[in-house]
Amino acid sequence: MHRSRLSTLLIDTPPSDAGAASAFWSAALGAPARPVPGEEQYTNLAGAFPELVVAVQAVDDPPRYHLDIETDDVEAETARLIGLGAVLLRQWLECRILQAPGGHLLCVIPQHSESFDKLARTWE
Repeated sequence: MHRSRLSTLLIDTPPSDAGAASAFWSAALGAPARPVPGEEQYTNLAGAFPELVVAVQAVDDPPRYHLDIETDDVEAETARLIGLGAVLLRQWLECRILQAPGGHLLCVIPQHSESFDKLARTWE
């Protein structure tokens, strides 16, 4: 048995556009843009959606959105999602990068949020 929850919406954008994208989404969502210390590729949009991290991420890929699912068992959650039809693309640090049916990217990441216990679902 393990638990997981949708934790993060990432707005992936090329590094050269990250500043403009952060300013746009900050104004559009009414959420202050705050760079993440020590993780320069991320700019949090604080408070955009309660209990959900929304951030601009500078990536060397085409613009897109992707979701992070946090879990207390990365291996079990990855297996669950693969069983539902996702495909494992690669691993990055402790995270697993998957592609869902329809082509959308998602990452399975280790538990990190303060609201995990309150919001996570339990899976058998």
